[in-house]
Amino acid sequence: MPLVMGVDGARFGWIAVMRDTADPSFADVRMFAQFGDILTSAVPPSIVAVDMPIGLPERAGAGGRGPERAVRPLIRERQSSVFSVPSRAAVYCDDYRTACSIALVTSDPPRKVSKQAFALFPKIREIDSLMTAEREAQIYEVHPEVAFWRLNGERAMSLPKKVKSRINSPGLDERSELLERYGFAREFLSQKPPRGSARDDLVDACASCLIAERILQGKARPFPEDYERDVRGLRMAIWA
Repeated sequence: MPLVMGVDGARFGWIAVMRDTADPSFADVRMFAQFGDILTSAVPPSIVAVDMPIGLPERAGAGGRGPERAVRPLIRERQSSVFSVPSRAAVYCDDYRTACSIALVTSDPPRKVSKQAFALFPKIREIDSLMTAEREAQIYEVHPEVAFWRLNGERAMSLPKKVKSRINSPGLDERSELLERYGFAREFLSQKPPRGSARDDLVDACASCLIAERILQGKARPFPEDYERDVRGLRMAIWA
């Protein structure tokens, strides 16, 4: 039966939550060292919804790519969770100062790279190196807070997941309660996350998994709907 998967970048690789669309009560969680391992697993998923930018601009405009600009107004007070994706040249720098220098000359208005965004560059490059036009039917970019907005009746979650970079338990509890309404067992959501991941990674991967299910069912849509493609021909859209 079709297997859908929500994936989130974690400290030691990628955390993946899987559901069988024929049996929503079935859910499993695994860690993958490399994103490519997901695609070559024994039972590859029909749809992978991953919280990581896909499609990189040559120049970054105000507010980032079209997807970032499209979803921020939707999630309102949670919009600080959506970072602006810098240029491809900046993303492919493995030195922070160099990345900032390149980002400044490839953005309008000129903008440096945040350290939070820079920490994600290796994972962005990992996906970018694997993506092809053919894989677009399987791999989709998502964002957890946009996913929760969709699952919550198109209302942003009222509490943050983190406060001053620390996990905010009431915010995670709020999201877990919503996920329970979509079939995830309380025991599954409260389990100890796999080594190398945290509770918020697990919760985010579950939300992304539900969007993967919506994509398979034809219920999801891209933001923006008139999305652009990068120079490699990859679409730049967040799905929910």
